[in-house]
Amino acid sequence: MKQGKFTLFPMADISHSYSNDQRIVLHLGDALQFLKSIPNDTVQLIISSPPYNIGKEYETKTSIENYLREQEPVMAELVRILSSKGSLCWEVGNFVQNSEIFPLDVFYYKIFKGKGLKLRNRVIWQFGHGLHASKRFSGRYETVLWFTKGDEYIFNLDDVRVPAKYPGKTYYKGPNHGKPSGNPLGKNPSDIWQLVSEEWADEVWNIPNVKSNHPEKTIHPCQFPIELVERFVIALTNEDDWVLDPYCGVGSAMIAGLKHNRRAMGCDKEATYIDIARERITDLYSGMLRMRPLGKQVYIPTGREKVSQVPDEWKRQVVEVE
Repeated sequence: MKQGKFTLFPMADISHSYSNDQRIVLHLGDALQFLKSIPNDTVQLIISSPPYNIGKEYETKTSIENYLREQEPVMAELVRILSSKGSLCWEVGNFVQNSEIFPLDVFYYKIFKGKGLKLRNRVIWQFGHGLHASKRFSGRYETVLWFTKGDEYIFNLDDVRVPAKYPGKTYYKGPNHGKPSGNPLGKNPSDIWQLVSEEWADEVWNIPNVKSNHPEKTIHPCQFPIELVERFVIALTNEDDWVLDPYCGVGSAMIAGLKHNRRAMGCDKEATYIDIARERITDLYSGMLRMRPLGKQVYIPTGREKVSQVPDEWKRQVVEVE
């Protein structure tokens, strides 16, 4: 699919409240109250990045204990509405308190595990840009915890296979001696945590975060890249399944689902973000939405760009020191 073009599926009406005959639900209001309106075992994929409590404009700063306590009722509702073969993907970074960091995935794992979910992968989302720290190494990754509700769950392996490194490899011995030992569709994504830019399904995913020059950038200060969610949508759902983001912001997770003919719903308490999400969904179907293509390789500077060259001032400083 070319960037900015989307004509595969007709646009449905955008509803404010949940109904099983809807395809798009965009709710302005409290997440907990909205989730209570959804029946048990409804949603195939829940994917979100909850408020981090790091002082964003839409957050109220509190202690980590209070932060997690406030999240518990929402998490209980999410588990209730998750289908028996469904998946929950929780994307988090670090909680910061008095310059000390607390890895939120560690805390959330215990909570979701206590509610009966089973962890299938801890995906590392690595990105190249962000805030520069002065008292610790700058953070350049976040984690996505992929849980399932049970042992039987949707996992479209063939849709997310990656090219084999040695497709010509053959069986060394046995009845299949000399025959190809791999899968013609590619290999199962590995769980080796290393940066392989062409193999997006490795457990380290090198996807740019949404900063000022990203084609999807809006006013939201902590925006999901659409392609990060797409990869979960393709692997963990089928067409017409429900995809839910209870903290939808400007609608990136919903767009990822709608783009692949899933039903999508989201909730946010900020009216400005809901308005932007509605506009972006409309732009998706009209072919006007700017999106970074799925799987596009991260840009590598050639060294000729001005921003990739050492400033003259720095060169003069080095000479003076010498």
